[in-house]
Amino acid sequence: MSTTANNARLIETVPRHVAMIMDGNGRWAKKRFLPRIAGHRAGVETVRNAVQVCGQYGIEVLTLFAFSSENWRRPQSEVSLLMDLFLTALGRETRRLHENNVRLKIVGERGVFSEKLQGKILEAEQLTAANTGLTLVIAANYGGRWDVAQAARIVAQKVEMKEMQVSQITEETLAQNLSMYGLPEPDLFIRTGGEERISNFLLWQLAYTELYFTDTLWPDFNTSLFEEALVSFSKRQRRFGRTGDQVELEKQAVTIKTQPGEDTCA
Repeated sequence: MSTTANNARLIETVPRHVAMIMDGNGRWAKKRFLPRIAGHRAGVETVRNAVQVCGQYGIEVLTLFAFSSENWRRPQSEVSLLMDLFLTALGRETRRLHENNVRLKIVGERGVFSEKLQGKILEAEQLTAANTGLTLVIAANYGGRWDVAQAARIVAQKVEMKEMQVSQITEETLAQNLSMYGLPEPDLFIRTGGEERISNFLLWQLAYTELYFTDTLWPDFNTSLFEEALVSFSKRQRRFGRTGDQVELEKQAVTIKTQPGEDTCA
């Protein structure tokens, strides 16, 4: 039995939403004596493969951290090449995503991008808006702290305009103004490249997410390695504040409820 087939057999529970930090492109290129941008280009191919895996397993949302608000600190030459790659990838991949019923959503502060890139982002979102398959979220110029801060500003403005009272501010009112509102929170977070931190990514949304770290560099993160992460997720018990015994009793109750009823006719 192939590794992929064996992994598929072990995946009993599939996450609705997978979030990923695609780390290791630069190191992948350096190991091959290539410029860093070559690693980022290779990483685009891995994105395409990840989208296919999500479609295969019925995952509803895939969120990818493409460019953080802190990445502007990188050398200007690399930032410029990354912006060019983002623009090129949008132009090349959007039609393919649309043909495969994928909805594209970009989250982050867009105002700093060039007008041309902002226009391409809007075109891509509008073209795929009505698609009903996988939702692919690209976090670009995004930071978790920025996300919470901008939501807080919106709520504060509503209070200032007397549209709501301070006493009405709840987790839900804040969540309604976050950039990912309307999507299920991530069930599984994957970070490649060997680092074990979340790096200001989806700070609010990752509160109860299962974390998975791998040393594999992003361009090498193939189908079988993605499936290994899904196998790991499938083995975990998600408690959400409850005890393990409570979770097991609930699972047993659901199993009994979904079993076909016995014939009670005499």
